[in-house]
Amino acid sequence: MKLKDTLNLGKTAFPMRAGLPNKEPVWQEAWDQAQLYQKRQELNEGKPSFFLHDGPPYANGNIHLGHSLNKISKDIIVRAKSMSGYRAPYVPGWDTHGLPIEQVLAKKGVKRKEIDLADYLEMCRDYALEQVDKQRSDFKRLGISADWENPYITLKPEYEANQIRVFGAMAEKGYIYRGAKPVYWSWSSESALAEAEIEYHDIDSTSLYYANKVKDGKGILDTDSYIVVWTTTPFTVTASRGLTVGPDMDYALVKPLGSERKYVLAEGLLDSLASKFGWPEFEVLGSYKGKELEYIVTEHPWDEAVDELVILGDHVTLDSGTGIVHTAPGFGEDDYNVGSKYKLEVAVTVDERGLMMENAGPDFHGQFYDKVTPIVKEKLGDLLLASEVINHSYPFDWRTKKPIIWRAVPQWFASVSDFRQDILDEIEKTTFHPSWGKTRLYNMIRDRGDWVISRQRTWGVPLPIFYAEDGTAILSKEVTDHVANLFEKEGSIIWWKKEAKELLPEGFTHPGSPNGEFTKETDIMDVWFDSGSSWNGVLNAREELSYPADLYLEGSDQYRGWFNSSLIISVAVNGHAPYKSVLSQGFVLDGKGEKMSKSKGNTILPSDVTKQYGAEILRLWVTSVDTDNDVRVSMDILGQVSETYRKIRNTLRFLIANTSDFNPNTDSISFENLAPVDKYMTIKFNKLVQVFHDAYESYDFMAIYKAVVNFITLDLSAFYLDFAKDVVYIEAADSLARRRMQTVFYDILVKITKLLTPILPHTTEEIWSYLEFEEEDFVQLTDLPLAEHFEGQDQIMEAWEAFMTLRTQAQKALEEARNEKIIGKSLEAHLSIYASPEVKTLLSALDSDIALLMIVSQLSILDLSEAPADALSFEGVAFTVERAQGEVCERSRRIDPTTRMRSYGAFICDASAKVIEENFPEVLIQGFEK
Repeated sequence: MKLKDTLNLGKTAFPMRAGLPNKEPVWQEAWDQAQLYQKRQELNEGKPSFFLHDGPPYANGNIHLGHSLNKISKDIIVRAKSMSGYRAPYVPGWDTHGLPIEQVLAKKGVKRKEIDLADYLEMCRDYALEQVDKQRSDFKRLGISADWENPYITLKPEYEANQIRVFGAMAEKGYIYRGAKPVYWSWSSESALAEAEIEYHDIDSTSLYYANKVKDGKGILDTDSYIVVWTTTPFTVTASRGLTVGPDMDYALVKPLGSERKYVLAEGLLDSLASKFGWPEFEVLGSYKGKELEYIVTEHPWDEAVDELVILGDHVTLDSGTGIVHTAPGFGEDDYNVGSKYKLEVAVTVDERGLMMENAGPDFHGQFYDKVTPIVKEKLGDLLLASEVINHSYPFDWRTKKPIIWRAVPQWFASVSDFRQDILDEIEKTTFHPSWGKTRLYNMIRDRGDWVISRQRTWGVPLPIFYAEDGTAILSKEVTDHVANLFEKEGSIIWWKKEAKELLPEGFTHPGSPNGEFTKETDIMDVWFDSGSSWNGVLNAREELSYPADLYLEGSDQYRGWFNSSLIISVAVNGHAPYKSVLSQGFVLDGKGEKMSKSKGNTILPSDVTKQYGAEILRLWVTSVDTDNDVRVSMDILGQVSETYRKIRNTLRFLIANTSDFNPNTDSISFENLAPVDKYMTIKFNKLVQVFHDAYESYDFMAIYKAVVNFITLDLSAFYLDFAKDVVYIEAADSLARRRMQTVFYDILVKITKLLTPILPHTTEEIWSYLEFEEEDFVQLTDLPLAEHFEGQDQIMEAWEAFMTLRTQAQKALEEARNEKIIGKSLEAHLSIYASPEVKTLLSALDSDIALLMIVSQLSILDLSEAPADALSFEGVAFTVERAQGEVCERSRRIDPTTRMRSYGAFICDASAKVIEENFPEVLIQGFEK
């Protein structure tokens, strides 16, 4: 036998190196084979429920880090709920209709208008399902636990049918209508867009200042007067039908020096505009309120057949321009709304591709709208007073990245105005994380117009609307229910395969069709209607789920997207929100805080991370960032997270190794019989348990990350485990002191493994496989431990926290002694504590081996009054350090006066000699091997 064989050195096969990229897929395969998701659902049958409804990612391409943040966050929440006594099924979903898939096929050379429509739709469907499989594989690689074999997919017949039923319910209530309001029109997509499909970019535009000649001044202005207007969209002058003034704004009639013309413009902008127009001097001839100018008629700058009426509007400001807004009702929401009051013509002079139409005039016909500014300037002639280039924010199609225009075309709308207050009331009842989300969504709903739900595309759910011979739209419940049933059996493709009459109920008649002929709508629904009705297609449609959901969790862009559309549809149909709580997260940026893009070369794919580090590092990173805001990630940042993971893993490995000879069924020590420091660590750990529960409940993952890192590095590694080695290694294997510590080790190990499972399931399953006394085969099938409370724990904590402050002070003294070469390791020290009566009382009350806790070989506690002048002093205590007296024990590594050569060939102290002589009697006969 060798001397080291008398030590209880921890042994375990649990590897120090995680090897996550290779091991994780093996664990995931084991989970699939064991059907862990299904077993968890069976275990929780009959328990209180919690439903997190998955917002469907778009099925196009491999997942990115934004997807990873989203799905891992959901997985952590659902796993935590499942392990906290809730039935929490998780059904993943995919959004599969819409323009991006059409664009992919176009890039592949598929020409939509040259092939059979049904064949084209099948191609779209096949591509979408390929992407679903690709993304499902990506998500499973992250360790996401879900009902992967039964996801919801918006192209599935049963889903489409439930979407049609929602549409029918809204139509029955009168919330669906047809109108020709200006909408966001994407000429690059040849389709109307919803607000959620718009993003803003800064662009340079040419702004024009020009004058309309007064034709009928209504006794206020003479016909030699001109009204000065301003536009940043010169092409819309072709459709201008009015001039809007602010009713209570002040306007001046001025005559520039040397001019025969008189001009009307806002009094508050007069000086700045005079400078812009090159008027060195001018005479003010009159002043008017805007409402005095109402109904004055002016001539269109070049179209003699068109008059432009002066009208009143509250949207006019003095922020820019002339205080007079040229008004083209076919090209702007404000223009349309104010023009409708005055029955102005809604002229549209740009077609669906962005080309000027014939009604714009021969000089413009066929020109691209954004290229006609020179023609407009030429047509204005001497009516043009100034032109300049301005930089301003402008709406773009978020898919094609091309600018859009406001354009009035016949569209189908879903009302928001009819029940806006009901929606706002529901927002007030909903819990938001972070809390500012409530204000953000409230303001969006308060300010938004009615929702354009029709799209001039092909790949999507058709609007189930028929038209009678006289043009009457047919949206009856009988018809929409019939269409829904057809879709459920055949899928929406049947809409394109059959004629209108074949899609209507058998024997259907309508007074508007005396000949029994009907046509069908060719527009499809906005994809936000697809996903926005998922509460009906998923929560209402599946037995294991329930509506409303407890939680919706998505990126912060979904306040204008899925959060918004789902809320509108749910309130419209059922009068309440589809969710009880909403959690939003920021965007994932690169390490410098910049948006990731392929062109910048700063993108990181989740597959890059799993190949280099493993999914666990990505999962741990999710808990390390403040997702209320945009979050940063880079390989360097992930490398730092990997170091944190390594620290957690190796600390838990130490606990595994040093409980390998511990049987919790026979060796555990009750709390009452633990040593004081063991009680302190038990209480301290249970406070961490409570942090886990509170943080999981409030979705505050970063609180868990911080608390775990602090506990592992400070409470365990830097304190408890640091001095524990002098007990668990050196004391007799079954000694009370060692079993006490092992009791705490094992308790922490088992419980923290369970607590970390929602975050690090691969690692915790690996640890669990080494815990032979735990009954469950998989840690995922256990429950999260609850925090325990112990009698007198507050007093215990107060005393030990005071000691920890004292210990920190002592460490400073030891560090100074180390710097001065008095000692090397702290075990070479004799530490003297000069204590006030209060500190002496504290040390006495701890009832502990203070030298052990300080990791010094010898300790003296003296009166504070005896402290030498060179002692390191703090309030109520001082310290000195000198080299301990005696020799180093070969077994305990402590300096001890009793250390001497023993007959069995070891230079050891009395304490170690006692352990050897009582537990290894053969050594007394044979001696130690040399």
